[in-house]
Amino acid sequence: MILLTACNTGTKNGAPDSDSAANVSTPGTSSDEGKEERNKQVAMDATKAVINNNPDEAFKNMASDAIDYNDGSGPATKGLDSIRAGMKMWMSNVQDYKGDNLEALADGNKVMIYGDWSGKFKGDFMGMKTAGKSFKVKDVDIFTFNDEGKIKEHRSVQSMSTLFAPAGPGK
Repeated sequence: MILLTACNTGTKNGAPDSDSAANVSTPGTSSDEGKEERNKQVAMDATKAVINNNPDEAFKNMASDAIDYNDGSGPATKGLDSIRAGMKMWMSNVQDYKGDNLEALADGNKVMIYGDWSGKFKGDFMGMKTAGKSFKVKDVDIFTFNDEGKIKEHRSVQSMSTLFAPAGPGK
């Protein structure tokens, strides 16, 4: 999972402002725009926390029943604890992980973060000879939010096989 724009937070001291998800809104209203801005900030904060190797911060706004579909080529990871374990494994195996040129776009309860991702594997990863190999890919992370402003789904566009290609997949 490659997670990860500066935008208006829509929160005050970590609590939702008057445009919180608890309020019912009409499509196209400022309340919807406030939710989109809040969701963009939450997604970007989670992304930056992954870049900074801080899993606790990365998952503080993820629903306990969240699902990570990655690129859809493999089975989904269900539940916050399982997603966190997978991300911790990733974080412990990749060094110099960076996301550059990050840009967030929101539409309703979905936020997409586009960026350039790079890093270097510390050792072999998931049975692949990746030790010392670097990668650089473009990716889009797609986050879906629940009404409370928690991430309930994550998808990425870049396939994991493309990510591992520079490291020699299957070798």
